[in-house]
Amino acid sequence: MELEELKNQISSTNIPEHIAVIMDGNGRWAQKQGVKRIFGHQNAIEAVRNVTEGSAELGVGFLTLYAFSTENWERPKYEVDGLMNLLVNTIKDELPTLQKNNIKLTTIGDTSALPEKAQTKLKEAIELTHTNTGMTLVLALNYSGKWDLVQAMNALLEKGKTEIEPFDIDSHLSTVGIPNPDLLIRTSGEMRISNFLLWQMAYTELHFTEVLWPDFRKKDLYEALISYQRRERRFGKTSDQVKA
Repeated sequence: MELEELKNQISSTNIPEHIAVIMDGNGRWAQKQGVKRIFGHQNAIEAVRNVTEGSAELGVGFLTLYAFSTENWERPKYEVDGLMNLLVNTIKDELPTLQKNNIKLTTIGDTSALPEKAQTKLKEAIELTHTNTGMTLVLALNYSGKWDLVQAMNALLEKGKTEIEPFDIDSHLSTVGIPNPDLLIRTSGEMRISNFLLWQMAYTELHFTEVLWPDFRKKDLYEALISYQRRERRFGKTSDQVKA
């Protein structure tokens, strides 16, 4: 099916406000090509560009990409170093595209643990795009759902809270000000959420695809959205209540 024909199946009245993506399969993609894992990460930049531009064009408000988890530090040092260098170069290279598309950049996670050069480039890009009024691109860096909940609880304890309500947690997560994801996309055929936005995804619709992340394109994004729009989101209510 042609790309435009597929895009035309998407209803403009039911676009997710927030899409989250677990970008999985870079290593397996590289293995299939007979090259080192880092080449898979390098070739994934086009997928990031496709899903970012495609989401912005459709009117998505927030796009969160799980770029580097707290557990990823356990990977081989050469791969971690390569990922950090790739982060720096990608921010520098993609900044004009963000500006062109009026996209605002922000992060969630403990970015203070990232290399100084990566922190500097991130701060520069965030500052340069902070007045943009289009989609917000959220990079989850040195992030995990458990870390987010623990830091929120610690912040509440420091304030002397003895009884905690859901609102208290919401207002102390690193995602404060960002709506909960409507749709999660995970590539490469894996069917788990891998410690990502654990609190925030209580009612998120999940879409799993066999496509490896470096091969993910607008076509795959459109297919995920078409699947999402065929679902009935009830949030604990009955179908009759939702339709009323």
